[in-house]
Amino acid sequence: MSNFFKRLLNDSSSSDEEERNTWFAAAIEFERQNSQGTGAGNRSSRQYRYRDRVSGHSRLLNNYFVENPVYDETLFCRRFRLSRPLFLRILHTLQQHNDYFVQRRNAANTVRLSGEQKMTAALRMLAYGMSADSLDEYVRIGETTTIECVKRFCQGVVEIFGAEYLRSPNAADISRLLLKANQRGFPGMLGSLDCMHWAWKNCPAAYHGMYTGHVHRPTIVLEAVASYDLWIWHAFFGMPGSNNDINVLDASNLFANLQEGCGPSVNYTIMGNHYNMGYYLADGIYPRWATIVQSISHPQELAHDFFAKKHESYRKDVERAFGVLQTRFAIVRGPARFWHHEDLTFIMKACIILHNMIIEDERVDDNGLVAMASGNDDYDSLGTDDPVEVSRGPISFDHFMATNRAIRDSDTHYALRRDIIAHLWTLHGQGVIE
Repeated sequence: MSNFFKRLLNDSSSSDEEERNTWFAAAIEFERQNSQGTGAGNRSSRQYRYRDRVSGHSRLLNNYFVENPVYDETLFCRRFRLSRPLFLRILHTLQQHNDYFVQRRNAANTVRLSGEQKMTAALRMLAYGMSADSLDEYVRIGETTTIECVKRFCQGVVEIFGAEYLRSPNAADISRLLLKANQRGFPGMLGSLDCMHWAWKNCPAAYHGMYTGHVHRPTIVLEAVASYDLWIWHAFFGMPGSNNDINVLDASNLFANLQEGCGPSVNYTIMGNHYNMGYYLADGIYPRWATIVQSISHPQELAHDFFAKKHESYRKDVERAFGVLQTRFAIVRGPARFWHHEDLTFIMKACIILHNMIIEDERVDDNGLVAMASGNDDYDSLGTDDPVEVSRGPISFDHFMATNRAIRDSDTHYALRRDIIAHLWTLHGQGVIE
């Protein structure tokens, strides 16, 4: 309270009551104006803006969601990164899961933001990596509301679709992966393995040392396994950027599921030798395990050189998946501007889930059947001699330790690589693989 206001309250010399009331009202108005903008916690410092949300909702519907929209399906896919039916499917599922995305009225009987507006704001931020207040002019949504939409959208997508689109391969998936691997000349291959770093711009200063590695800025590591169609089957996110790929592999559950009997059990034969665990293609930093196959750095023989070329070509599947993921969702390509690690985890997982949903949506043909990358794919050609099993039952401790030793067996690693080299060279000599 100002000294002027205190003196006015204590002043009893004036005999004119009306004049005193006038001065009292002027003092209150003076105090109210001076109190505005004095602190972040002052409620009077917040300015209300009438955004005309109804017109923003109508404009959005006319542009994209009516029977004859202004922008066709091609432009919709380009701007939203997914098709209109997939957009509506996700929206309707979110509305059933969380009423935040249902359009309602507030206490003043004013229509709030619609689900289309909130989901559009969230997808635009994920797709373009733009700032939160850049959507205000078109969607008619404020900065804080946009950030809340992104958080609720990503959390809802992970909770609803995570079990399906972040799952491990089932029997049908493994059959498809093995079929494609056989056609490529790598029997038993389940995909390619690698890590990606996501820069964390707003990393707290106390965590900079822990999250800073070879990139020389705070990053968070994503370990992923991708197949030939760029589907991401395994996503382990959250390790600080100071860790290398080996540390991330030790912390992830990629092979922990296999040790506990929850992973896929794959049986295949190469050059007369039987193997019962699938493997992943990886670069040279990874350990020489029976479930990881690396290339040959300096091949000296023609067979080794041919193997190295094919290995490095197919190992790029995961690199391509990272590139497509960052192209579709620019938020994971640029520095992360959120403060909390949990928010970044939800955003990354939501982008991967949406990436897989888009792949599934784009490979469905007009008849409702899954369209493979090659028109010559035939599941029946696998036969019954190579059964695919997915174990889900409990195991004993001795079996756990035996599986752990089998995964880390370097002798099996070198034997498997020799068989793959001989198998590829045989197919090359027969003209099956060029």
